Amino acid sequence: MGSQKNLISVCNLNKSFKVLQKDAGVLGALKALVSADYKIIEAVKGISFDIGRGEMVGYVGPNGAGKSTTIKMLSGILYPDSGTISVAGVNPFRDRKKYAMKLGVMFGQRTQLWWDLPVSESFDLLKSIYRIDNKRYSENIEYFNSLLKINEFWSQPVRRLSLGQRVRADLAASLLHDPEVLLLDEPTIGLDVLARDAFRMMIKGINNDRKTTVLLTSHDLGDIEMIAQRLILIDLGEVLYDGSLTGFMKKYSHLSRVTIQFQKKDKKIDFPKGVSLIESGPTRVLLEVDTRILLYKDLLNLIPRWGDVKDIHMELASLEEILSQIYRH
Repeated sequence: MGSQKNLISVCNLNKSFKVLQKDAGVLGALKALVSADYKIIEAVKGISFDIGRGEMVGYVGPNGAGKSTTIKMLSGILYPDSGTISVAGVNPFRDRKKYAMKLGVMFGQRTQLWWDLPVSESFDLLKSIYRIDNKRYSENIEYFNSLLKINEFWSQPVRRLSLGQRVRADLAASLLHDPEVLLLDEPTIGLDVLARDAFRMMIKGINNDRKTTVLLTSHDLGDIEMIAQRLILIDLGEVLYDGSLTGFMKKYSHLSRVTIQFQKKDKKIDFPKGVSLIESGPTRVLLEVDTRILLYKDLLNLIPRWGDVKDIHMELASLEEILSQIYRH
């Protein structure tokens, strides 16, 4: 179940779903009623990983990779077909009350606050549910006021909050009972640029102040780059990479962008294998170079043949571009 150093330990986790297969139309529906045909979908296949106390981990993959299924099993919503989960020494399925005290969760735009109640009353209810003593409750509210400015909308009904305000309130609510682990599933969906940046800084601040362990899934890879120190990449229910974000970039950043500015360039350039043209202008070209096929030194030897060079700028592919390339393959 993992060593004491690991706050989260997942071992050989498996989860399948039985999905009804039916033909389109009324005849297909009638046929399914008489003779149902099911297909087994393996959402998670033998996933294992350990996460230490205070780590901030990005859990990424394309749609259908198994991310949300894993998060739901970690939160105790889904039960695995096989394998084990331990979070802070607790099994999420055997002792749900004890586990709830150790876990904070944010699922996208789903709020855990009461829609028609003021924020203050929602927090009072959570205080009772989690049995938080008065002193600790007051200290936490003061902390969240300093970090999240929840006092700005403390007396407003939740339904009247802007999306950015509600995300701040939900984040504070998730952490009100001092959980050791925070699970974030698409937490910045729908937020504008400024609100996303503010949210990312809040998570980093909470991790720095309280050493809260964070597991984050997001399709906004800016969240991953700004928050996570480690990356777990999955696809088709299996782990493809588990290591540092820096190590991932070094391992997979064989794609780079090269911008070439010419004094004068040839009208037609025959680009070699490993070089793709992205944009072309009268005196400028933007290329994507696969360094597994064409080395930089070989590219630099070729460029002068295409015209009189004024400037060359090389830039490594972003995390988003690298992941997009991996997903396509």
